[in-house]
Amino acid sequence: MAEARVWVWTEIQGDTPHPLSLELFAAARTLGRAEAIVFGPAAAAALDRIAAHGARTIFHASNPIYAHYLVDPQVATLCHLIEAERPQSLLFPSTPTARDVLSRLVGQLGRGAIANAVAVEEDEDGRLVASVPFGHDALATVTIQGPPPYLLQLRPKAYAAEIVGGTAEIRTVDVPVSEESCRVRVVETVEQSIAGPSLEEADVIVAGGRGLGRPENFHIIEELASALGAAVGASRAVVDAGWVPYSYQVGQTGRTVKPKLYIACGISGAIQHVAGMRGSRYVLAINSDPDAPIFELADLGVVGDALKIVPKLTERIISR
Repeated sequence: MAEARVWVWTEIQGDTPHPLSLELFAAARTLGRAEAIVFGPAAAAALDRIAAHGARTIFHASNPIYAHYLVDPQVATLCHLIEAERPQSLLFPSTPTARDVLSRLVGQLGRGAIANAVAVEEDEDGRLVASVPFGHDALATVTIQGPPPYLLQLRPKAYAAEIVGGTAEIRTVDVPVSEESCRVRVVETVEQSIAGPSLEEADVIVAGGRGLGRPENFHIIEELASALGAAVGASRAVVDAGWVPYSYQVGQTGRTVKPKLYIACGISGAIQHVAGMRGSRYVLAINSDPDAPIFELADLGVVGDALKIVPKLTERIISR
């Protein structure tokens, strides 16, 4: 029986593969032959790094058109490749661009996808089984049926990126892209500068919610994060109110994170927020409402005013 081919949609960020894409090769290797799909220009060093994480074949569509337009050209080319190569599965990371590609691919192929998975494996009958969390304490086991390819998007840190060494066969992809796929051009890309680590990669996250009262109070979250060398997060309510950019949002419609420590300040713990941070190893919650749902998840809960507690905590950390 031929080894199953598992494709990883691999995002290039600057001159290097996106860390969340590299994590997926650990999952791909457990399911079969790991192969990478790369769109747009990529340096040889970036392709070598992908190979070092276990990709045995790299399909590289290097045409700059994939970087100059929104994801429609990628989706059109992916459909062509799937028809020609017949992979068993496609794995996507939890990045905004990956979600955009996946959702459009679902529409083009007319099939479903598993999103937000934390694990995927084969059962004794050879079927793929994905584990998908719902809210705080529910974990669904989803058996994927029907014909391949199976489409899955995995959470950050569901798997650890591993360098396994080796080289990959580079296969150049040169598929004509129609004008219909090039309707929306990328005019400018603006990178938002952040202090400290990114949310997906941070070991410690300090997040603020509407319990902080006013936008000008959010600085206490940033100061505590700075003292801890942590990333800054926020609830959807804070983002919707315009206190901080969307890139700060943790939750079902924001970033999914898995830090060693998550400090929730003035966050009530709505199920949508919990869905994005339930993988945290430890949770410290600070909230003035003793009945706030976040305390059900917290390893340590402090009932009190975050505006008074957080600055004192920052002072104590700095003093040490």
